[in-house]
Amino acid sequence: MTISPCISICRTDPLTGYCYGCGRSNEDKIKWKDPNTTEEWKVENLKTTRSRLNGWQLESFNESYEHKVKNGISLFKASQK
Repeated sequence: MTISPCISICRTDPLTGYCYGCGRSNEDKIKWKDPNTTEEWKVENLKTTRSRLNGWQLESFNESYEHKVKNGISLFKASQK
């Protein structure tokens, strides 16, 4: 099962319409929650969202997403405890 790319940094860039934290559009976020969305789509969308990020933003996303996959919680949420 592919884990949602949300890393709890939920702010949308007004110019691109993509989330600063995960790189998803609002439409992407809605589709992730749809129970009929396939794993294939999720895997491809994760690749697409990563391609929207670069530099420190991509590094931060990768670190937090890896933590979320391994521990069930993003680094941001873990730091809030």
